[in-house]
Amino acid sequence: MTRLDPYRFAGRTAVLTGAASGIGEQLAYGLAHRGSNLVLVDVDGSRLEPVATRIRNVHPGRSVETIVADLSDRAAVDQVASRVPASLGLLINNAGVALGGRFDQVGVDQFEHVMNVNFRAPMLLTHALLPALRASPGSHLVNVSSLFGLIAPPGQSAYCASKFALRGLSESLRGELIENGIGVTTVHPGGIRTRIAESALIGDGVPESDIAPTRKLFAALLSFPADKAAEQILRAVRSRKARLLIAANAKGPDLLQRLLPAGSAEIIRRLTSVSVKAATRPRVGAGR
Repeated sequence: MTRLDPYRFAGRTAVLTGAASGIGEQLAYGLAHRGSNLVLVDVDGSRLEPVATRIRNVHPGRSVETIVADLSDRAAVDQVASRVPASLGLLINNAGVALGGRFDQVGVDQFEHVMNVNFRAPMLLTHALLPALRASPGSHLVNVSSLFGLIAPPGQSAYCASKFALRGLSESLRGELIENGIGVTTVHPGGIRTRIAESALIGDGVPESDIAPTRKLFAALLSFPADKAAEQILRAVRSRKARLLIAANAKGPDLLQRLLPAGSAEIIRRLTSVSVKAATRPRVGAGR
């Protein structure tokens, strides 16, 4: 069995997508603290630049480049890849977007947008930057999948499809790239406290009355601190861990899926239904 040495952060360049907030922002701080030079990518330039400025102020010796790009646009992904140095130590595909609604409530364009951001962009970036990763001995790739890359609850068809696809790509790449000395970590976060709930898309066909409860339910599940999640990811990179589950609400469903490969789907469906009903039930004293 091929074993890789621990990943060395200091003095190497890391490309990080979704770097303007949440896990990505905390990963940027952690990478800079460990001595990495950074190429930070996000669609939201107004949030990205303060992150870069803070790093430059705290770590004046670090090189920090920012790229504002909409990763749902293939041409934009190609432009990001073209601005990366020829030798790359670490690529973290972290950017993602959520979409709520049953399959029949979601427009095809919306579904494709989620697939483009969550799967096509990481695939394209990884493919384009493989030569740069190979040029840096002992490099590493991280793909941030999701709890919903392990289980598939109702109302999350697009998000699950994208995250299952990213998981499959990552696990296959791990077997292929280890012979090149490149490690691969697939990350499955549970409910991490980020902006994903407030920025989540809602299917075109979702009734107006369901939108607020859906967002409320989604937000209620996000409780694990983003800085702790980022720290776990960076530790997993250093140790070349193949698979990282973050938070109890990722580990529990994963265990259920392993114990009941077929029966877990019905349990998850029932739990989802109960949670949605609870979120739509008026609270006692509401409106006072």
